[in-house]
This record gives sequence, C-alpha cells and structure tokens, in this order.
Amino acid sequence: MNLSLLILLPLVTALVILFCNGLKQVRVAALVGSVAQLAVSVRLLLLYQAERTAGNRSPMLFESKQEWFSNLHINYHIGVDGISIAMILLTASVVVAGILVSWTMDKLSKEFFFLLILLSMGAYGFFISLDLFTLFFFLEVAVIPKFLLIGIWGSGKKEYSAMKLALMLMGGSALVFVGLMGVYYQTGSFDLMQIANTPIPLDVQKFFFPFAFLGFGIFAALFPFHTWVPDGHASAPTAASMFLAGISMKLGGYGCLRVATYLMPDAAHAYSWIIILLATIAIIYGAFATMMQTDLKYINAYSSVSHCGFVILGIGMLTRTSINGAVLQMVSHGLMTALFFAAIGMIYSRTHTRMVEQLGGLLKVMPFISTVFVIAGLCSLGLPGFSGFVAEMTVFMGSWQNPDGWYRFATILACASIVVTAVYILRAAGKTVMGPMDDHYATLTDATWNEKLAAAILIVGIVLIGVAPFLINQLIMPGTDTIMMQVGKAITQK
Repeated sequence: MNLSLLILLPLVTALVILFCNGLKQVRVAALVGSVAQLAVSVRLLLLYQAERTAGNRSPMLFESKQEWFSNLHINYHIGVDGISIAMILLTASVVVAGILVSWTMDKLSKEFFFLLILLSMGAYGFFISLDLFTLFFFLEVAVIPKFLLIGIWGSGKKEYSAMKLALMLMGGSALVFVGLMGVYYQTGSFDLMQIANTPIPLDVQKFFFPFAFLGFGIFAALFPFHTWVPDGHASAPTAASMFLAGISMKLGGYGCLRVATYLMPDAAHAYSWIIILLATIAIIYGAFATMMQTDLKYINAYSSVSHCGFVILGIGMLTRTSINGAVLQMVSHGLMTALFFAAIGMIYSRTHTRMVEQLGGLLKVMPFISTVFVIAGLCSLGLPGFSGFVAEMTVFMGSWQNPDGWYRFATILACASIVVTAVYILRAAGKTVMGPMDDHYATLTDATWNEKLAAAILIVGIVLIGVAPFLINQLIMPGTDTIMMQVGKAITQK
C-alpha cells in the first residue's frame, strides 16, 4: 500500500475546500475527504494484519524511500508498524467526528475546515515518518493550524491562549530539533531505523535525550510544561479542542516513545526515575487541580494533564507491559477526551454556558447528549467495559513489574488518583445532567444527526477496546517488542 495517500488525501481535500463556494460545498468536501481518510486507514489496518498473518516479521511494513536532500542525508522515508497504525486510526476517527461536530460552523467556514484538514495531514505525516527530519517537518505542520484555530474561532482569552500555546509548542519543537540534530551529527543519518542499529555513546545519549524527551513531552502535557493545555482547550472551538486533545497531544507521547526512548535507550534507562517522578506529579496534580474547576472545558483539560501522565509513566517504567499500556492510553485518551469535548460543545451550543453550577437536569431535555457526556466521564474514571479501564490497568500492571521500591511507590500513587478522578467526574456528571433543571432550559433540543454520528464513531472505538482489548493488543505488540529489544539491550549492558 502507498502510505503517501495518507498525506495526499488531506492535502487534496484542503485544496478542494479552498475552491468551494458556500457552506454546503465546504462541509461536504471536508466530510468526504475525512471519510476517505478513515477508509484508507481501515484498509491499511487490514493489509497490515494480512502481512503479519502471512509471516512478515519486518519491524516496519509498506516502506517507501525517496531522496529529498541527498547532501544532508535527508530522505522522504515512510513506513508503519502496529503502533503507527493505531495512531493513524485514532487520527482518522477524530477527524471525521470533528468535521461532523462542526457541521454548522458558518464563520469563515472555508478557512476553518481547511485548517482542520491541514492539521490532520501533519499528524498523518508525523506518524508514518521514518526520517527524523521529515518527522520534524510534519510536527511543525501540525503546530501552526492550532494557533489560528484558537486565535480566530476561539472564545474567552483566545488571543492569549493561542499565543501561549504556540510559544510553548514552538519551544518544545526547538528542544526536539536540538535532540534530533545531536543524534544526526553523532550517527551521520536521519534514518530512524538506521540510527536504532548504530551504537551511540552513553554520554552523547545522556546529553541529547533530555532535549528530545522534554521537547516531545511539552506536546504531551509533561509537568511542569503543561500550562498551555488548560488555556488552549478552554479557548479553542469544539473541533479544535477535539483535535488538540485527541490528536496533537499524541504526537508528544509518540515522539517520546518512538524517537527519544527507542533511539536513546541507555539514557532513557538512566533518566527513568526522573521521568517517573514528573509523570507521577502530573497524575496527582492534574487530578486534584481538576477537582477545583467549575468550567466543563477546564475540567476536561486538567483531566487530560492527569491522564497523559499515565502515558509518560508507562514509557518511563520501561517494561513491555507498561509501554504497551502507554500506547493503549494514548488511543483511549484520544477517543475519550474527543468525545468529552464534543459533548461539552453540544451542551454549550444550546445552553451558552460551561459552568457546572449553572447547569442541571439536562437529561430531561437532552437525553442523547447527556448519555454521551456520562459515557465519556465513565471512561475517564476507568469503568470496566470502556477503554480507559483497559489502558490504565495495563499501565499499572506493567509499572508494578518493576521491582524497584521507588517505582512501585510511584505506581501506588498513580493508582490512588483513580479515587480523585471518580470524585470530580461523578460530581460534574451529577450536577450537569441530573438534579433540578432551570425553566429556561426546558425548550432545548437534543443532538442532531451529525452530532449523533460523531459521538457514535468515538463511542464504538471506546467500547471496542474496552470489551475486546486483544484486538488492539495484537496490533501494537510487534511494535512494542521492537522498542523493548532496544530497551533490553540497554538494561543488559547495565
């Protein structure tokens, strides 16, 4: 299969949108393009499984390599494994849901949908890149649309939030670039697979690993560089919030795993206690900070800081199960938080408020939206049967496999956050959709067809992972094993 389709489809869709006339043509073009992306992603999954079933054990499949800047050893090198495909499917699902939720967007609709599609192109390119320079290129492509989406279509302190987000993420990109250039000058290559087979001295790894890991970590809301998340999410329009939490924050987790940990495993092992410390702080701090929020978007934003901490924790533990859990958590959080923001956007568009104390009894007039809100909340608190439970339990089990006392203490603290999560989720859900209802909400309408379809797409993913986790485990396990081979070499050398 030609993986370049994942880049060409969004690009062509974005260009078609620019030539559309009227809201109807724009949104139809965006929806058709996003559905085509999802179809290609599903076909990629089926072809990948067929290759694995046929006995193909190559670390990366469907590779393609073309010279780009030969003098600098920069190539257009792409390929995928199960982890990449999981991220691609997540991206495609959130893109379709985001387009559907934004169906009635009438303010500069052409520009709005153009930027959404452009952001998805950056994400696809990032997840399939096997050349570090190309990977960095697509990382940057995915940054600028976020600034414009918040700054133009946002609400509240949108200019401040957009600028803060852009500066923080550009700062993270600068750190990533330093780390990548350090690896390049040491190995003479940007090729990810070639670098993985090239020994890098420990002192070089220990110097450049923090740049790469912290740079990507900023995208993944790594404490204490998480402050862009609450403001960015709170000010962003609904679809942009879905894209930010469901897709963009996964670029960071994927980069921490695929680039920093995979290419510099010795340094990852040496700094693991620091990574785990920061992740544990993020989990606990994010949970307690969420309890203090009264705005639904801020609740979901601070909750994302806590849940992304599980991703970093799983990576830092450096066990096969914990890394597997980290990937599961990225997928689960992407679906769950996109669904949560979609439900919040539906509520806000009808009630014109996101303040918990001003809401109540919405289940009486908006049963579908209220149900979606509760499902997202139950997934967030880790209810069995949903993806959140599978992902978090996998991280905890993998973390406990590390016999070191500090690692197990961090695992216990992370587990304790579940109680706090249950408190703020149940309280927010109870006050929002249950209890007495203000009379002026009595005439509100429930979800439209497009909103129902968007929610259904995300709920299917959440439930499927929750009740049949073996499906995604089988998908991502070969990629996890490839990374663990590198980590295992580092631990053995110790």
